[in-house]
Amino acid sequence: MRQNLCLSLLLMCLGGCTWGIDPTAASKKVHTAWDENVTACHMLGKITVSVFSHLGWLERNDIKVRDELQVMARNEAVSMRADTIKPLSEPHNGEQVWGAYICGTSRAPVSHAGKVATENSGVQTFPLRR
Repeated sequence: MRQNLCLSLLLMCLGGCTWGIDPTAASKKVHTAWDENVTACHMLGKITVSVFSHLGWLERNDIKVRDELQVMARNEAVSMRADTIKPLSEPHNGEQVWGAYICGTSRAPVSHAGKVATENSGVQTFPLRR
């Protein structure tokens, strides 16, 4: 009984852990190109990042692992002077490879819905399709 209580307390503590991987102020400006074409961009190199995906026999939450991998890639992109990153692989055992790109500051960030973000509130621009 006592062992079960100790194990339960340990699991509850580990479940609430945050690993302290925070974005830097500069990395918040790095764009993540999830579905976008980066052929017009200049590739600076590859970034390989890794986090713990398992704690002993416990598997960590996949969303938390993916989020931490993205934050780490954005943080590393700043040191390469990249303004855009794109995943080049799926996460595997807590490791993922990202591409670091310079796409230029004139490029407007595109949301997942395909709408171009603008500074003016209430005004939206949509890309033309041919």
